[in-house]
Amino acid sequence: MPIYKAPVEEALFLLEDVFAQDLGQHSQAFSGLTIDDMRAVLTQAARLGEDVLQPLNLPGDRQGCTRDADGNVTTPKGFKEAYKLYAQGGWIGLAADPTYGGQGLPYTLASIVNEYMGAANMAFTMYPGLTQSAIATISQHASEALKRLYLPRLISGEWCGTMNLTEPHCGTDLGLLKTKAVPREDGSYAITGQKIFISAGEHDLAENIVHLVLARIEGAPPGTAGISLFIAPKRLPDEDGAAGARNAISCGAIERKMGIHANATCVMNYDGATGFLIGAENHGLSAMFLMMNEARLGVANQGLAISEVAYQNAAAYAQTRLQGRALSGAKAPKSPADPIIVHADVRRMLLDISAFNQAARALLIWATLMADVAQRGEDAQERERASGIVSLLTPVLKGVLTDYGFANAVKAQQVFGGHGYIVDAGMEQFVRDARIAMIYEGANGVQALDLVGRKLQKDGGRALRNVLDDIRIFISENASNAALAPCLGPLEESLGRLKQATLWLMRNAPTKSDDAAAAAHDYMHLFGLVALAYMWARIARAALLRKARAPAPRMDAKLDLARYFMARILPETGAHLARIVSGAEVLTTLPDEAF
Repeated sequence: MPIYKAPVEEALFLLEDVFAQDLGQHSQAFSGLTIDDMRAVLTQAARLGEDVLQPLNLPGDRQGCTRDADGNVTTPKGFKEAYKLYAQGGWIGLAADPTYGGQGLPYTLASIVNEYMGAANMAFTMYPGLTQSAIATISQHASEALKRLYLPRLISGEWCGTMNLTEPHCGTDLGLLKTKAVPREDGSYAITGQKIFISAGEHDLAENIVHLVLARIEGAPPGTAGISLFIAPKRLPDEDGAAGARNAISCGAIERKMGIHANATCVMNYDGATGFLIGAENHGLSAMFLMMNEARLGVANQGLAISEVAYQNAAAYAQTRLQGRALSGAKAPKSPADPIIVHADVRRMLLDISAFNQAARALLIWATLMADVAQRGEDAQERERASGIVSLLTPVLKGVLTDYGFANAVKAQQVFGGHGYIVDAGMEQFVRDARIAMIYEGANGVQALDLVGRKLQKDGGRALRNVLDDIRIFISENASNAALAPCLGPLEESLGRLKQATLWLMRNAPTKSDDAAAAAHDYMHLFGLVALAYMWARIARAALLRKARAPAPRMDAKLDLARYFMARILPETGAHLARIVSGAEVLTTLPDEAF
């Protein structure tokens, strides 16, 4: 049976030591919150994840969700009771507006909690996770009447939320969608169409499910310019706001899929269903992008979460599994064999995963701190700067963290050898569950194109300059710190590669669009590695300061891991740069029919 222990102390170290200045100077969201307050929140979240959600993960995967003849979906045994505890604990509305029943805590804290829940049980956590995204969208774009009706019930967990975008003929290219909305005299709309791949589309966890649906109002312009966003609840609220009559929405099927079996991924049919417009007509895609970007950060978190839980199981197994002897001589001479942790290739895989996990957690926290500034900062310029950085980092986080999350789940499975291929060990489930994160909420190739084609150029490249300036200033300010040199030298070299790649794109992409497309994947990963290296440099500085106050073996381990990342992982930036500057010709010369 797999194990999981939420890394509470890791998050607190990042908040208290690595990002203390960010919290103190920039984020009003943390005003009045002490480190003890944050410890209390994260400790309670850890208990829920470890004691309630994690034990349901493997059996929930085996049982999956079932649908009856009437389209009603039943979640695995124990999920309803777990969801009740989750909702009653206030975890769904942790960062939501207190005006509507939320706790008003920082988004950063909610993101850390979501890592713990996702690592404990990714399929379960998608139910409240999508609700959180729906809350954010309704809060930002819906009328006050819709906010008063829906937000308190979503925040309390009484109702759940979803997002309905994809159709059988269109996924990424939403301009092709066919779902139509016909205006009614009472101001509502009749929505007709079919949506597929709808996570948590139908289930038995809550009495109502609030679907956020993209549709095209009759007569609207073609393409993305004619898309509107609607609220379409499973049950229409009655005069008192309670879930009333059933809407014309049904689950046509549960998708048969590779992983996340305990989450109901549904085909949803709309047969003249009653919907209510969110925002202005034909501006639905911009409103939905808020939900999508919130969800993309959540999916990036899933990449880290699966990588973390897979690592914990692999590291524990490597300490006890006896196979062979160390090439340098027996390390456990009284045992018939050495534990596999002594073997270089096993150590390589574990170090790869751990070095990623700690830096990725820091990068997510840095990004969510920026999101808190963007939402709650008092200074307009700081809000604008933070918003730009979050927008720039979102495709990097989603693409890079989920690519590595899957690769790390595979490495952790490899540590188990043949036992990793057996269901009872739980490792093959981590591999299957991690795979979807690279696909949904915009496939990672689309994230790379978004980064290169839109985010880099936005506002004349201001956000990119701000990120590069942050790294450059950090290097300059710490140049005299000899103990930090093993991090600063490689970081500066990789930063130079990122600048070189950016200049190459600026010279070539305007006239050779294929060059930009061909470079996108490698540029995203080059950017991601530099960002992770920046996080490791900041972690190393904090570890050195902690060591200066008192001996700290845990900080020594962080410094060792930082050096490992710089020596063994960061050099991959050189390969990414070489592929970027090779151009598109090697990708485009082979005729289509030759494939």
